[in-house]
Amino acid sequence: MPPPPQPDLPHPAHLDRDSALGRKFGKEVTNYFGGSPLNRLSFLRDDYGFLAQAFAHPTTKFLVFKTLSPLIKSPTEIHYATYDEIKTLVPSNPFEKSEKETLEDFDSRIETPQLVFLGIDENVKDGLKFRHFCGAPHWAIDITPKPTYEKEANELNEKFLASGLKFSEGMRAMSFPADVAAQYAQGRHYLDWNFRNTFCGTCGQRTLSVHAGGKRVCPPKDKARDPPEREPCSTRTTLSNLTFPRTDPTIIVAVLSHDSKRLLLGRQKRWPPYWFSTLAGFIEPAESVEDAVRREVWEESGVILSRVLIHSTQPWPYPANLMIGAIGQVASPEDEEIKLEHDPELEMAKWFTLEEIQEALKNGTSGLGEDAPKDYKEGNLRLPPPTAIANQLITAVVAGGFLEGVTPLATANKL
Repeated sequence: MPPPPQPDLPHPAHLDRDSALGRKFGKEVTNYFGGSPLNRLSFLRDDYGFLAQAFAHPTTKFLVFKTLSPLIKSPTEIHYATYDEIKTLVPSNPFEKSEKETLEDFDSRIETPQLVFLGIDENVKDGLKFRHFCGAPHWAIDITPKPTYEKEANELNEKFLASGLKFSEGMRAMSFPADVAAQYAQGRHYLDWNFRNTFCGTCGQRTLSVHAGGKRVCPPKDKARDPPEREPCSTRTTLSNLTFPRTDPTIIVAVLSHDSKRLLLGRQKRWPPYWFSTLAGFIEPAESVEDAVRREVWEESGVILSRVLIHSTQPWPYPANLMIGAIGQVASPEDEEIKLEHDPELEMAKWFTLEEIQEALKNGTSGLGEDAPKDYKEGNLRLPPPTAIANQLITAVVAGGFLEGVTPLATANKL
């Protein structure tokens, strides 16, 4: 598959404002899927008066998903639906009832399309005005057919397809403009979490989505039962992480040699030939980011890291990760020895010179499943595209001046 056009990356927040941190450390790095233009107004998700207005406002837009794939006009353009386009599936405003009334009416036999409030676009001046906020409300909606509304969902899907729209193919959508990608990532993350948590993790009973998709609760009563009272559940009386969306922290690291002249990269068997990336892995409970970086690098490659610096982060909605990007350096030549005997995840790990890395950044970047760029020479190194934080970490070391003014550890040890 030919590589799609690469979108621009998000602009750092407050780029035009001066600060002591900015002067000392330079501009912030904002990765793809970050930098959302929406004000999430998360503190209003339990205000059903606000949600009712946000759902029905003329400027309201809906990102439509089916089995977590977004509705698109083309691989680079997502479709924003109006309420008129989806009203056959959601014929009435679901937020006209209070949360208390919604809980009292809970019937586990009845499913409704999952909605998620994403926020408001404050650049739209004729948008919804609520308190001192003004902007166009944005929502995500899942139209995957369920028994309760299978006919309506299928008819809506057919209508969209007949109009020339389609649902994105493939697992990952990485070609949208940066601002759209951030909204897509937020919607997909919340919809995926709601889909995976339809039953309570404590008592196993069916849950109900509240707070416009931002929370799931285990109702005390169910009209599908006689009598309606359900078994006790601790999530109703205590604060529980089962009721709010999960974000799983993951480290990803560019590993620099002791002499600052090489980078350690790895590859898995399923990847295209010559395609390498930075090392990554999940953070374990009660583990710092720095400790996780050192552990993962040692487990996967046998290399022993010394200093670790956090560089930037990337939301990763596949399904619900926060990639914490780091740069680490080895302290001595002895610590650079590669041993793949610990963890079988990697097929190969290898040290590449910065010159090899620079050539790959110029002519060898592409996503998994995509063809190499036209100027790529077979046999040379291939790397992830700029939309991946791995690329940004590598670029920071090789081309971004990350090492300027830093004394390499090999030199420092002699001082």
